[in-house]
Amino acid sequence: MIIYGVALLSLCTLLGLLIGDLLGTAIGVKANVGGVGFAMLLLLLVSERLKRAGRFAELSSQGISFWTALYIPIVIAMAAQQNVLGAVSGGPMAILAGIAATVLCFALIPLVDRIGSRERTALASAQDKLG
Repeated sequence: MIIYGVALLSLCTLLGLLIGDLLGTAIGVKANVGGVGFAMLLLLLVSERLKRAGRFAELSSQGISFWTALYIPIVIAMAAQQNVLGAVSGGPMAILAGIAATVLCFALIPLVDRIGSRERTALASAQDKLG
């Protein structure tokens, strides 16, 4: 079962890198733009959805937990492959894309917090009814 978590991580990594490559091509930069970030976002979304549906066993989570411990070295290794100088010298579009993504992420924090607090409230309410 642990292998399913590793397989999910691998699939999300491949999809994230593909999206990053496509985004780089779309904005005219010969580099992967945010592939690791897209991979981690996909991993979070898919694993949470599977957990809620009851289709993601606890043992599968251990496969993801193993790689979580290695997250920083993996990100450093992947970032070392990217041509940051080429992306920046490619024009202001790369810088604008980075700024836009950062602003969008900051703007989404209140929405994510609201969703999380709604779930915590629902969970507390359900626990009160049970106990």
